Amino acid sequence: MTWDPSQYLRYDNERSQPTRDLIAALTNFHPRTIVDLGCGTGNSSALLQQRWPTAALTGVDHSPEMLEQASMSGLAATWQQADLANWQPDEPADLIFSNAALHWLDDHERLFPRLISHLTWGGILAAQMPNNFTQPSHTLIAEIASEPRWKQRLGEVIRPSPVAPVERYLELLEPLTTDIRVWTTTYFHVLRGEHPVAEWTGGATLRPVISALGDDADNFINEYRNRLAVAYPPRPDASTVLPFTRMFILARR
Repeated sequence: MTWDPSQYLRYDNERSQPTRDLIAALTNFHPRTIVDLGCGTGNSSALLQQRWPTAALTGVDHSPEMLEQASMSGLAATWQQADLANWQPDEPADLIFSNAALHWLDDHERLFPRLISHLTWGGILAAQMPNNFTQPSHTLIAEIASEPRWKQRLGEVIRPSPVAPVERYLELLEPLTTDIRVWTTTYFHVLRGEHPVAEWTGGATLRPVISALGDDADNFINEYRNRLAVAYPPRPDASTVLPFTRMFILARR
């Protein structure tokens, strides 16, 4: 799967708000080493460095396109390309921060305990994951992909979200941590422009479909846009409201 940094950054302010909220929840905490896991274009890395300017910051991502964009940010950070599913640090980190990345990985039953094990004692795993997979922005992709025209080409691409209910993360992580908080927040994004919800998902959720279909992706996206227009009708001022729920986890080792 390839990423398009410019597409992802189209709604930069809205995508960065959960990062700001998660950082704000980290009160009375002074990490010396920070790993931004799934750093993407470095937007979350910049906010982390702004909050803790003296901490050693490492940004990790699987996408060379995203890391190239991050490397041009001018941040005093180390950039590392790695498969997030198998990543491990050279030394335990005080803070492992992950914004909108871990939902791309399977087997959270093993993933999250492994990330906790990579923390220093007293270190924190701070993660945010989209939890919007039952809404039309996501279900319409799977619905179209299951139709005969697309099923053979997209059958292996469309995957159910591995994000479990909130209660499961509590059950999984409570025995491994000294303190844990899990919550959800629904953001109501007011988006403008033509086909704004498709432009939003085109920065992330649609990327596997676009990569798999290549030149034929436009036909899929046109059908998706038509159905989105019914699910998310524009308001009289031509803006569109996209409700988007996200899950937050703060777990201290």
